Amino acid sequence: MISQATPLVPAAASPAGVTAKFFRGLGDPTRVGILQLLMDGERTVGDLVEETGVLQGRLSSHLACLRWCGFVSTRREGRRIYYRLADDRVPMLLSLAEEFLADNADSVDLCGVIDRRPDPDGS
Repeated sequence: MISQATPLVPAAASPAGVTAKFFRGLGDPTRVGILQLLMDGERTVGDLVEETGVLQGRLSSHLACLRWCGFVSTRREGRRIYYRLADDRVPMLLSLAEEFLADNADSVDLCGVIDRRPDPDGS
């Protein structure tokens, strides 16, 4: 079967595959924590390193993922780069997740199917 490219789905991907990849972008505690911090306003990498305790190189990788997927954007001021949420829907996504987890956190936490590898950052 040959898939057709649409404005939302690249030719090689299925809609379900792209949606799953979207959620994998949110599937790391460090990335979710970064988004939660950015809900309070823009920050530099240095600010985020200080607030998260994550090493700068690893944090930069997470920021690159979030930027590539469209969750965050940047602006330059002199030598500093400031990160901010790229889309007003990001706080809504996180809020919906919190609402869902208010009723389902135990079930999600106990799920034996979703990968439970510890976060290498220790967060």
